[in-house]
Amino acid sequence: MFVGRRHELASLNALQKNQKANLVVVCGRRRIGKSRLSEEFASGQAFIRISGIAPTAGTTAQEQRDEFSRQLAQQTNSLSVTASEWTTVFRLLCERIPTGKRVVVLLDEISWMGSMDHQFVSQLKDCWDFYFSKLPKLTLILCGSVSAWIEKEIIQSTAFVGRLSLNLALKQLSVNESNEFWLQRGNQNIKAFEKLKMLAITGGVPRYLELINPNASADENIKSLCFKPESPLVNEFNSIFTDIFGARSDQYRKIIQALAQGPKEQKEILAGINLSKSGQTSEYLSELELAGFISRDYSWQIKSGKLSNISRYRLQDVFLRFYLKYIEPNKEAISSGLFYEKPLSSLSGWNALLGLQFEALIQNNRLSVLSLLNLSSADVEHIGPYFQRPTKSRAGCQVDLLIQAKQNILYVCEIKFSKNLIGSSVVKEMQAKLNNMRKPKGYSCVPILIHVNGVTDELEDAQYFYRIIDFTQILNGEGNYE
Repeated sequence: MFVGRRHELASLNALQKNQKANLVVVCGRRRIGKSRLSEEFASGQAFIRISGIAPTAGTTAQEQRDEFSRQLAQQTNSLSVTASEWTTVFRLLCERIPTGKRVVVLLDEISWMGSMDHQFVSQLKDCWDFYFSKLPKLTLILCGSVSAWIEKEIIQSTAFVGRLSLNLALKQLSVNESNEFWLQRGNQNIKAFEKLKMLAITGGVPRYLELINPNASADENIKSLCFKPESPLVNEFNSIFTDIFGARSDQYRKIIQALAQGPKEQKEILAGINLSKSGQTSEYLSELELAGFISRDYSWQIKSGKLSNISRYRLQDVFLRFYLKYIEPNKEAISSGLFYEKPLSSLSGWNALLGLQFEALIQNNRLSVLSLLNLSSADVEHIGPYFQRPTKSRAGCQVDLLIQAKQNILYVCEIKFSKNLIGSSVVKEMQAKLNNMRKPKGYSCVPILIHVNGVTDELEDAQYFYRIIDFTQILNGEGNYE
């Protein structure tokens, strides 16, 4: 089963209209479906996939070359060779690429493959120029989970200037695309709240979604995935961080832990983990952002449209928050089999966590909100969380999602999670935010409510909100955003 990635596949397919070789980069966190996308694109074409070895303390560049040669020999029915430099290996690959038909070659986990040899990038560039680029029906895909290495060594490298045909950074699947996992498996009767609970653990990570049993309840799925000694996600956090960040993984973990309770400015993150501001800490944040684990949201000046100097980082990957909240602190109980029978509703802070996860999912699917408001990207000047620091004369203000549209219209979105129906008290909360927002004259504020478990008749009858958006609408992909 292959779900989503419609735009990415369209971009890849469009390249083949050119009668020339194409060099493509595909990056993103582990389990996000990079290799699977490449396979789907290669359907009907000759396909060679060679993957780097997961790094360990003893892994060498020679072992990477030997493994490359072994995989190539296996897939092309040829002999494996031992080569002391990458140029020899790449030339061997070029010689064994079938001619006369379209071919996709995937160099998977290329950062693992090349990070141990400082000549890897320059030799790959030379072989592209002299060999690969001469094959007009070839698409060479460089794929990897260490986005920071790819960004530095490939995308921003002067060696590859003008050579890349396409650069794809894969994000999590949208809520609507994730919903297709249930629909394609024939179970169309799962309630939106049940799906929210499962998405609050898996997000839109394809591999995690594949592990869901569509015929089991959300609670059963979550406990099966996370709370048994043999559960597939019990050790996932360590696997992700060790593979991507290696020996520095502890520093990245501390940043993620600081953001697990909610968005923070950089100074708040550093204070929470006892680090001073430096180029290195900025690099940590940037690399986590490149990997798709966190996001940086800038506030802006409504009148001028300019970004302000206020920004906050937030945890974009919902699985990491769930892991830090419930799996890591209970590892011993999980490994002994004592945690599986514990009801989710009895977990400390369960509803508060669902609230944070619900907000993160909506933030990650903000384009769906635009669609439901009948807005296109051409209508919007800014979209994102909005925040103002308090002053002597006015309280601070934080808006879950603000859409600044043309014609001086501000759509102020309240993302509200509740296990019960949402009542009219939310009107007072929203009005307080609107009163505290510093708005230039001539701007209209339009209140929007986004919920998951329904609203009371009293709130509906009040007709305070311009639109009340149900999570079910986002799941079903209502609207026509492109």
